[in-house]
Amino acid sequence: MNFKCYDDADLSLERGVTVVHGVNGSGKSTLLEAVFFALYGSKALDDRTLDDVITTGEEDAEVELWFTHDDREYHVERRLKLRGDRATTTKCVLETPTAAIEGARDVRREVTELLRMDAEAFVNCAYVRQGEVNKLIHASPSDRQDMIDDLLQLGALEDYRERASEARLGVKTVLDGQREVLEDVRKQVDQKEAKDLHERLNGLESRRDEVTDEIDHYETQREQARDTLETAEDVLERHEETRAEIDELDDEIAALRSKIAETEREREDATDEIGELRERREELAAERDDLLETVDLEDGDPDADAVRDRIAALEARDEELRDDLEDVRVTITEGNNEIERLREEATALDEEAERAREEAADLDDRIESDEETIADREGNLDELEESIDAARAVFDDAAIEFGGAASSLDELETERDELASEIGDLTADIRAAENAIEEGERLLEEGKCPECGQSVENSPHVDVLDERREELADLEAEREALEAERDEIDERIDRAEELREAERRVDRLEENRDNVEQLLAEKRETLADRRDQRDQRRDDAATAEAEAEEKRSAAAEREAEVADARAELGEINTERGEIKETLETLTRVSEIADERAALESDLETLRERRRDWVTMNDERRETLSAKRDRKRDLESAFDEERVETARTDKENAEQYIEQVDEKLAELAERRDEIQNAIGAVENELAELERLRERLETVEDRCDRLESLYDEAETLQTTYGDLRAELRQRNVETLERLLNETFDLVYQNDSYAAIDLDGDYRLTVYQKDGEALEPEQLSGGERALFNLSLRCAIYRLLAEGVEGTAPMPPLILDEPTVFLDSGHVTQLVSLVESMRDLGVEQIVVVSHDEELVGAADSIVRVEKDATSNRSRLERGEPPEAALLASE
Repeated sequence: MNFKCYDDADLSLERGVTVVHGVNGSGKSTLLEAVFFALYGSKALDDRTLDDVITTGEEDAEVELWFTHDDREYHVERRLKLRGDRATTTKCVLETPTAAIEGARDVRREVTELLRMDAEAFVNCAYVRQGEVNKLIHASPSDRQDMIDDLLQLGALEDYRERASEARLGVKTVLDGQREVLEDVRKQVDQKEAKDLHERLNGLESRRDEVTDEIDHYETQREQARDTLETAEDVLERHEETRAEIDELDDEIAALRSKIAETEREREDATDEIGELRERREELAAERDDLLETVDLEDGDPDADAVRDRIAALEARDEELRDDLEDVRVTITEGNNEIERLREEATALDEEAERAREEAADLDDRIESDEETIADREGNLDELEESIDAARAVFDDAAIEFGGAASSLDELETERDELASEIGDLTADIRAAENAIEEGERLLEEGKCPECGQSVENSPHVDVLDERREELADLEAEREALEAERDEIDERIDRAEELREAERRVDRLEENRDNVEQLLAEKRETLADRRDQRDQRRDDAATAEAEAEEKRSAAAEREAEVADARAELGEINTERGEIKETLETLTRVSEIADERAALESDLETLRERRRDWVTMNDERRETLSAKRDRKRDLESAFDEERVETARTDKENAEQYIEQVDEKLAELAERRDEIQNAIGAVENELAELERLRERLETVEDRCDRLESLYDEAETLQTTYGDLRAELRQRNVETLERLLNETFDLVYQNDSYAAIDLDGDYRLTVYQKDGEALEPEQLSGGERALFNLSLRCAIYRLLAEGVEGTAPMPPLILDEPTVFLDSGHVTQLVSLVESMRDLGVEQIVVVSHDEELVGAADSIVRVEKDATSNRSRLERGEPPEAALLASE
C-alpha cells in the first residue's frame, strides 16, 4: 500500500513462468522492487532512502510478502511512516513456522541466513535488475571472483583463513613477549640467589634480640620513676583541689547573697504586676458588655457555650449559603459557556451553509465543463470511427485482406531473397563464361586451341568459342528475366509495406478509440456523481441554516436563565455579609472570655511565685551558713611542708624519665632499623619464591603458546587448501553448466565453447579456434551470454555444494534491453530451458510481446494517466486465449 506508484496492489505469483507485461514506465519493475524491499529493507534501495518508496503525497507505506521456502511458509511485513521530511520504519516482522522475528536488522539477518545470500548476492544471482544484465561480464576478474565466491559461501573460508592467520600472528606476538618475560624472570632469579639471603637474615635476627633485652632493662627503671612521679603528683593535686574548693566556696557565698537580694526585688515587682492585671480584667468585662448589646441573643449575659452555639449556627448557615453561591456561579459559568458555544456553533453552521452553497455552485461549473468535455469526446469518437473506416478502405481494392499484410510481406521478402540468390549464382556463371571466352580468344590469337591449348592446325575444338558465346547469351537473358521478376516483387513488397503500415494505423486508431470510449464512460460516471454531490451540498446548506437558527434560539433562552441566576447571586452575597459581621462580633466576645481566663491564670501564677520566692530565700540562707562552716574547716587543714617534699620528688622523677626516654627512643630506632632490614630480606626471599613460581608459569605458557602457534598455522593452511579445492570444483561445475546453458539457447555455428579458469576469467572460443573476450561479442550476444552465466550460477547454487538446496525464484527485469528480435527468441529459449531444468518459479518483467508466448501466467500493468497510479490485472497466456476462443 502506497509503495511508489501503487496505491494498493495485491499480486500472487504462481509456479512456472510469470511475465509481468506492460509499456515502459507503467510500474512493472516497481513490483519486483517491492518484493526485494520486503526481504532486505533499506539494503535493497541502493543510494535511495526510505522517503523515496512512499507514494508522493502520502504519509505512510506498507509492504507484505508471503513466500514458501524449503516447503515452509513465511510472512514478512514492513510499515513506514513519514515524520517531517524523513521516513522511519514503524513495524518490521518476519513470521516463521517457529517464531516471530521483529526489528529491521534481525529480519534482514534471518532472511540472509534463510536464503544463504545477502542483498548484494541476491542481485548477483537470482534477481537480474533492469540495466544490470551485463554486470558480471563488465566486472573485473577479481570482482567477479568475489561475487561468485560469496554466492558459493567460499568467502567465509577466506574469512576463516584470514582469522587463522591473524590468530597465528597474534599468538606469535604474545609468544615473543612471553619469551622476553621468561628471560627477564630468569635473570632476576639468578640475581636474588647470588645474595645469600638466609645467612643475612640469621645475623639480623641475633642483633635484634640483643637490642630488645637492653630496651626491657631501661623500661623497668622507667616504670619505677613513674610510680614516684605519680605519688608526688597525687599530693600536689590534692593540695590544688583544696585551694580550688576554698576559692569556689568564696564564689558560691557571694552568689547566694546576690540571689537572695535579686529574689526580694522580683517579689516586689510581682506585687505591682498583679495590680495591672486586675485593671486589664475590668477593661475586658466592659468591652464584652458593649459587644453583646450589638448582637441579638436571647440571654443578655450568655455564657461561653451559648456564644459558641450561636457561632456554630451562623457558620453552618454561611456554609449553606456558600454551597448555594457555588451552585449559582456554576450555573452562570455553564450558561455563559453554553451561550458562547451555541453562538459559535451557529456561526460555524452559517459558514458551513455558505461553503456548501459555494461548493454546489462550483459543482455546477464543473458539471457544465464535464458536459462540454463529453460532447467533445463524442465528436472525437466519431472522427476516430471515420478514420478507422478510411484506413480499412485501403484494403477494399487490395489483393491482401486486412490482417494478412505482415505474412504476405514475409513471403515476398523470402521470394525476393531466393531470386537474389539465383541472380547471384547466374552472375557467377556469367563471369566464369566471360573469363573462359576471354582466355580462349587470347589462346586463339596465339595460334592455340582455346579449349586444349594445342596448335590450331592440330586441334579439333577451334569452334568452341562460338558455343561459349551462345551459352553466355543464354545466361544473360535468363538473368535479365530474373531481374525483371525481382523488380516486380520489389513493387509488390512496397505495396505490402504500405498495407502493413495501414494495418498498424488501424490498430493505433482502434486503441485510441478504446481509450476515448473508456475515458468517456469514466467522465459520464463522474458527471453523475457530481450531480449527486451538488444536490447533496444544497441539502446540506439548508440543513445547516435551520440548525444555526435553532442554536441562536437556545442561546437566547440560556441568557434569561443566567440573568435570574445573577439576581440570586446578589441576594446570597448580601446575607453572607450580615452573617460575617455577626460572626466577627461573637468571635471577639469568645476571645475576651479566653483572655479573662488567661488573666486569672496569670494572677494565680504570680501569687504562687511570690510564696515560692519566700521559701527559696529561706533555703538559700541555710545553704549560705553551711558553706561558711566548710570554708573554715578547709583553711585549718592546710600542710605546707608535705607539699614542698612532693614538689622535689616530682622534679627528680621527671628529669630521670626524660633521660631514659631519649635512650629508649635511640634503642627503639636501632631495633626498627634492624627490623626493617629483616623485613627487606624476608621480602626479597618471598620475591625470590614468587619469581621461581612465575618462572615455572611463564615456561608452561611459552610451551602452550608454541603449540597454539603450530595449530593456528596448520588451520590457516587447511582453510586455504580447502577454499582452493572447493573453488576448483565449483569452477569446473560452473564451466560445464555455462556451456550446457549457452548451447541450449544459442544455436550458432560461430562459437565452439566457453572456458572459465580458476580466477573466473571468461573466454569464448569460435569454431575456428580463435579466442574472444566476452566484451568482443555483439551487444545482443553479450547480454545473452551474461544471462546464460547468471542462469548457470543459479543452477550451481540450486544443486548446492553438498546436494540440492532450495533457491528463490529466478527474476529477470527487462532482460531484452540490449537484445534484437533474433536474440529475444533465444532469450525465450533460455527461459523455457530453465523451466525444463526444474526451476520452479521464473518471473520476467518486460514490455516485449514475444516473451508473452513463453508465459504460464501473465500479469498486466497499466498506469492511469490522470492519477499517475499503476494497477494490476491477471491475463491469460496466448495458448489459453486461443483455446478459449475455440
